[in-house]
Amino acid sequence: MIMRRKKLFIAALAAMLLAIPAMVLCKQSEQVRAQSKKGVAAKKTQTLEVSFNYQRQAGPGSNQYAVWIENEKGEFVKTLFVTSYTKKDRSRGAEPAKRGYIVRPACVPVWVKTSKAEEKTDMQLDAVTGATPQAGGVQTFTWDFTDEQGKAVPQGIYKVKVEATLIFDSDIVYTGTFSTKDKPGNITLTSELTKPDEQHKNMVTDVKAVLK
Repeated sequence: MIMRRKKLFIAALAAMLLAIPAMVLCKQSEQVRAQSKKGVAAKKTQTLEVSFNYQRQAGPGSNQYAVWIENEKGEFVKTLFVTSYTKKDRSRGAEPAKRGYIVRPACVPVWVKTSKAEEKTDMQLDAVTGATPQAGGVQTFTWDFTDEQGKAVPQGIYKVKVEATLIFDSDIVYTGTFSTKDKPGNITLTSELTKPDEQHKNMVTDVKAVLK
């Protein structure tokens, strides 16, 4: 009787020891699958990269541009960049100093209206403005799918916009629509020009938006 119980105990112990590697392997497989799912999700909403070739133009009334994000309804989400002229205090004669877009209403007017620039503090504008490049070259900006407060935006459809004031009232806006569920790749852009200007048409060219 004792021998029989001993044999049963040994058999049970052996079965448990054989099962341990299988349990460990199963657990590891579950962890790998979980990490794979996280990796796939991250690829869908990692970053949006916007770039274009900029050529500085001669004379006043030009060289201003803005890059920003809107939601599907066209509501403002976040500014990625706008040239600092819009924020700097400007004055004409004895008039009190005003922001650049007030002194020159034709300066990136679509961004000014959409972002409600008049409601932004100087500190808020300082965070997204930068000097207009003195030399030409490729300008690149990225969006990490967060809003102005740094919070992740909801899943859905968004628009990226690039506006360039070519000269005075000659203004061009590039628009691309995409989803947070889209796979990495190029976003199709369309453009709308208010007034042709042959002399300054190459200020901003080769505009691209890519999900990465």
